[in-house]
Amino acid sequence: MADTPEKKVKRKIVAILKEYGAYYFYPVTGGFGASGVPDVIACVNGHFVGIEAKADMNKNKPTALQVKNLNHIKECGGTALVIDANNLDHLVNTLEKLK
Repeated sequence: MADTPEKKVKRKIVAILKEYGAYYFYPVTGGFGASGVPDVIACVNGHFVGIEAKADMNKNKPTALQVKNLNHIKECGGTALVIDANNLDHLVNTLEKLK
């Protein structure tokens, strides 16, 4: 079974997080978890990071609930990112600042 474009982005995100020695996981949201939670939750050098993965933000924007959760993370002092295939460098730049 072929990977979806979004799944390919998630794999690239995780590869980058591994390079920085980050703790990360994919939260379970179906059924028992909360909706709108970012696709990847990470801890980088003691800093909370929520990452919403999109294949291409020009075609697929975060939902209102996803934006609400990302904004809440920022309000609480964490880092919230929306990463797609076109801005993986933004993730790298952010991790560089956090290390």
